[in-house]
Amino acid sequence: MAAHPPASSPERRLILASASPRRHDLLGRLGLAPDAVAPAQIDETPQKDELPRPYAERMAREKAQAAHDGTGFVLAGDTVVSCGRRILPKAEDEATARKCLALISGRRHRVLSSVALMAPDGSLRERLNETQLKFKRLSDEEIEAYIASREWEGKAGGYAIQGRAEALIEWIRGSHSGVMGLPLYETRALLKAAGFAIG
Repeated sequence: MAAHPPASSPERRLILASASPRRHDLLGRLGLAPDAVAPAQIDETPQKDELPRPYAERMAREKAQAAHDGTGFVLAGDTVVSCGRRILPKAEDEATARKCLALISGRRHRVLSSVALMAPDGSLRERLNETQLKFKRLSDEEIEAYIASREWEGKAGGYAIQGRAEALIEWIRGSHSGVMGLPLYETRALLKAAGFAIG
């Protein structure tokens, strides 16, 4: 019988390349806690004419590469909200959040959640989840009430599904955890394929 690698070995060490408390909590739903958190500092500006899907994939990949140091498995993710071919920004102010909410009001939009896993030897595995959602047609009063909640701060597309916005969503097809920031099915599949111990 082969011996398990020691807990301190790279084969057992998991590094989360994100400071997001949501991704940390979602990882816990897989029974995992990162051994280290190493937020990747990269330029997240979309390239000229870059479409949402390749942008999400590139961001997760570059975050994993930036945090990789050979001491363990690096898990990185990126979540992009898109309406058609348009990438919606992270809402850092009320005007941006209001614009995003007005754009997706009553319309179907997509959330693309990409995951990249880089092994200690530098090999890379990637998966992407696409979820479709539709918000109810939002009244001005509903938009302003959500703006007042401040839940939109720093959120792609100007909303957080794990908060009050969930009650405004008519339907969703895909991964709830993916919209939150880490698609658990795809993440577990990547870890298993890489030989990382997980139940």
